[in-house]
Amino acid sequence: MQQQSAARAAPQRARGKGRLVTKQLAGRTRLAELYQEGCGKIRLPETFDSSLEAILINSSGGLTGGDRLDWSLAAGPGTDVTVTTQANEKIYKAAADTALLSSRIEVGEGAKVAWLPQESILFDRASLTRELSVDLAPSAEFMAVEAIILGRTAMGERAETGLFRDRWRIRRGGKLIHAEDVRLEGEIARLSAEPAVLSGKVAFATVLYCGPSAELFLPRLRSVLDGHHAGASHWQDKLIVRAAATDGFSLRKILVPVISLLRNGAALPKVWNT
Repeated sequence: MQQQSAARAAPQRARGKGRLVTKQLAGRTRLAELYQEGCGKIRLPETFDSSLEAILINSSGGLTGGDRLDWSLAAGPGTDVTVTTQANEKIYKAAADTALLSSRIEVGEGAKVAWLPQESILFDRASLTRELSVDLAPSAEFMAVEAIILGRTAMGERAETGLFRDRWRIRRGGKLIHAEDVRLEGEIARLSAEPAVLSGKVAFATVLYCGPSAELFLPRLRSVLDGHHAGASHWQDKLIVRAAATDGFSLRKILVPVISLLRNGAALPKVWNT
């Protein structure tokens, strides 16, 4: 009876899954498979070219300790897919455990994927573990943006303490080409104030581009980033941009031209402007 009562008293947690598979048909990117479960929803707005755009939605309205959200994308050969989120993902105070946000992406031969989720906002005492796993075919092209804002600065809020873990693993043809792990734990406001971390900035992002134009983009990117708390580096077919800013609006002033440049001038998804 005591075990049954404890089970009934366990807090309700959000669970969501979404899977999208694309294929090429008559020169256009088409839907091959769509799966949704729990609070994970995917919407496909109309496009006016050969690409496909997907909008990921967390219908629970945010994440807290113990919540789990899993996204999966398989872009078939020759397809062109842009994925974004409906809004900022809000990570609320966690009473226990951590919120897990996991994304797995496969990009087929000659396919292009732009992974453009909007920023995640960490509230004070939030706990987030984020994982990004990508498998690229030898001729695939991939771009990813992941951004974090520590507190709602416009509301006078700060994320003083909490946990943020971020793990990236990018492979091409089965070979690991990029790996990184970030961990901010405990007094994250104090940690982020360190010159070697964020120098007091509260909004930061990583942009990754893997493709044949990486070296060509680099000088133009450095011109765009000049004057900002940001930098770019390149090796082989991989390009990395790191950026930090005093708030989310200032971070977007860096990210928007960077993303547009890496997309050869293509506009960002409309939800970024709502």
